[in-house]
Amino acid sequence: MSDAVLPLAHSPIRAPAPVTVVSGWEVSALRSYAPLRLADLSPLAKVLVRAAPDGAVAARLGVALGSARRDEHGTLVVGSGPGEWLLLAAPGRAADVADRVDPADDRLVTVQDFTHGRALVRLTGAAAGDALSKLCAIDLGGRATPDGRAFRSSVAQVTTDVVRDDVDGTRSYLLHCERSSGQYLFDVLLDAGREFGIECDGFPATSTW
Repeated sequence: MSDAVLPLAHSPIRAPAPVTVVSGWEVSALRSYAPLRLADLSPLAKVLVRAAPDGAVAARLGVALGSARRDEHGTLVVGSGPGEWLLLAAPGRAADVADRVDPADDRLVTVQDFTHGRALVRLTGAAAGDALSKLCAIDLGGRATPDGRAFRSSVAQVTTDVVRDDVDGTRSYLLHCERSSGQYLFDVLLDAGREFGIECDGFPATSTW
């Protein structure tokens, strides 16, 4: 019997050529070295956890509302709302991330895999804050929103979770929204960044997302 062919997953955002496959997802293999870059990271595992803010799960996650940090497994844990956390990990790791939440000793916990239901992009470059501020009313200055800060706001009229997650000392933002708004958000970010020399970038190596 021949091996079964698994279906190929597609981001809601069109992948710029050339394309390749990573963990069952079609992604862009484009590599840009522009001063401002926009990449589609929608294939990353996205797990949403809702739990009591003062419960055992919240204590184990250890991330306050409006903050983000990577745990010992490399998962980015984002305090995205009151009693709500967004967990981001490498493609295909959603089940592992969900299993580690272990809600057995807590009150009313929900753990949901939103990997295929949400879009996620990364905007990176010294001018990333300037480009994003054209679409978002939040103060993106270093004091107000330093590295590791997270907030939910309207970005070009799309409800978006925004995480400042600098890459090797360069300013960088992760933007997470409903799947249906993914292509629109990507396009308006490209337009906002045009004066800063923005280019599309491809999906990074798993170890560097």
